[in-house]
Amino acid sequence: MPNAFNFSASPFDSLSKAEQNEVRDNVDIAYFRRGEVILDVGDKPRHLYVIIKGRVVQLDGEDMLHVYGPDDTFDGRGLVAGKASHRFQAQEEVVAYELAEETVLSLIASNATFSALLFSKLGDKLTALSQRQDQQEMQSLTLSRLEEALLHAPHYVDADTDIAAIARMFDKERISHVLVRDTSGTLPRLGIFSSTALPKAIIDGRPLDDLPVGDLATYNLITLPPNALMGDALAKMLRHRIHRIVVAEGDTVHGVVESLDVFSFLSNHSHLILTRIDQADSLEALEGAAGQTTRMVQQLYRSGTNVGLIGDLVQEVNARLFERTWEMIAPPELVKNSCLIVMGSEGRGEQLLKTDQDNGLILRDDYTPPANLQEICDRFSAELERFGYPECAGKIMLNNPDWRGTVSEWSERTRTWMIQGSPENLMNLAIFLDAHAVTGDERLLDRVRDRLWELATDNEATLSRFASAIDAFGSGSNWLSRVFALGDSGELLHMKKLGIFPIVHGIRSLALANRIKATGTVERIHALVQMGKLKQSWGDNLINSLHIFMGMRLKVGLQELEAGKPVSGHVDVSEISSLERDLLKDSLGIVKRFKATLHQRFRLDVM
Repeated sequence: MPNAFNFSASPFDSLSKAEQNEVRDNVDIAYFRRGEVILDVGDKPRHLYVIIKGRVVQLDGEDMLHVYGPDDTFDGRGLVAGKASHRFQAQEEVVAYELAEETVLSLIASNATFSALLFSKLGDKLTALSQRQDQQEMQSLTLSRLEEALLHAPHYVDADTDIAAIARMFDKERISHVLVRDTSGTLPRLGIFSSTALPKAIIDGRPLDDLPVGDLATYNLITLPPNALMGDALAKMLRHRIHRIVVAEGDTVHGVVESLDVFSFLSNHSHLILTRIDQADSLEALEGAAGQTTRMVQQLYRSGTNVGLIGDLVQEVNARLFERTWEMIAPPELVKNSCLIVMGSEGRGEQLLKTDQDNGLILRDDYTPPANLQEICDRFSAELERFGYPECAGKIMLNNPDWRGTVSEWSERTRTWMIQGSPENLMNLAIFLDAHAVTGDERLLDRVRDRLWELATDNEATLSRFASAIDAFGSGSNWLSRVFALGDSGELLHMKKLGIFPIVHGIRSLALANRIKATGTVERIHALVQMGKLKQSWGDNLINSLHIFMGMRLKVGLQELEAGKPVSGHVDVSEISSLERDLLKDSLGIVKRFKATLHQRFRLDVM
């Protein structure tokens, strides 16, 4: 057995050193001519094949199900089941490793991750991967630097400052500690006094306005430099039973990090940005916080965080950012009598990287907005653009009068979209169905929605026209051959067109047909399953597939941003791993079957 066996490819990257040696001891190399049948239906596989060179097609009759290329494996399922359920044929000359049946069964029995990645269903593969990633995530986060956490600016007081004044400072400044300068001795020293020490001051018995803070301050400070690891800070806090560490280099104090900040960072990077947004006192400060979101996404992705959770966190951060921006620009009465909404992927909680603005404004019926409403809305849109959220090419923004109005105007607008089902109207309806309230009176959005559901019709023709958009980007009938054109450079797959949109809009169409008010795709799937309109297994497959497409799109998007390129949404199939190809195959197959189901449900083939 040559040492060239690629143990970095899935599922062999899950093997221990001992298991790798077991593979080396029980593998041979086989050659197959072009057109040769390697396994036929009903054959009992004696080996697991790992392709070194060439391509193998999996056939069901004359239909091509899969194409396998270098580092891909087959037929794990047939080997376990005792017979092949499909024909495997060399599409060109093939050189492959043959791993003995006994060895494969031994690895399956001893290594659950290897077993899941080899032949399990999509959901099981993802479960195995998440377990592996979870083991890595905490290690990755603890290796982050203190300077990446939220450092509290130092607040200095002299040692002779009385405790009563300190307590008033805690309340006024909303802080929990001060750094105490004591210059009474031969050498000046720096200490810390926190709110947790106030009970000691009371027990002391001296009047608080006569009790100097220097008498109760702690001077044996625990310090770390800004480039110290987060894990080191956590270890020091636990070891010394303290809640704060002074971050300093020599005599320069950069700030103070609290235990809550460390734990928040380890559990959720978004906490840091949300804190910065809440503490911002100007649009310039908000711009600084907005600039952190892409880095947050990058950190979360690299630490193995589930892409669905990343979407939820991004939605939370963006909502808070948009809310604070609107409140800084719009008069309080306007904020009180309106509802700022976001739509599209932002409304669904599925936006990962910054994309075009999709927002609108709903006004109370009996409210007279300020005369300069247009100017206010223009400024809001301009500020978001400055924050890195470009203007929508379709002008789906609140600075466009078509996307703002009173509850009555919005109700009439959505009625027109529903009844007069032109392609443009149905597109606008689809966009609005994903609306999510950001700030203001959320009940205004609820009223528009309630009236829309009252107008919602059981007219199958309308529902069919709405659902037909799943084919807007073509049937994708050639996706299979494109995914596996391993030797062709420049072959690109658009994740949104091929995978994300058909799932999102297909589920949105089913939600409309069943009057489901949820806005997120995952929420809608759960609701459909609960209503018995979608099987649980189908729901799980669609959620897993959606997240795979989103994850691949995110991975490539981050790479493009790091290279200084615009985010394209395209994946080069020649650059993805064997595991990614495997997951992509499964997911695209699920999309294909889902679209066929939608064609039957909405009678799209007879339109």
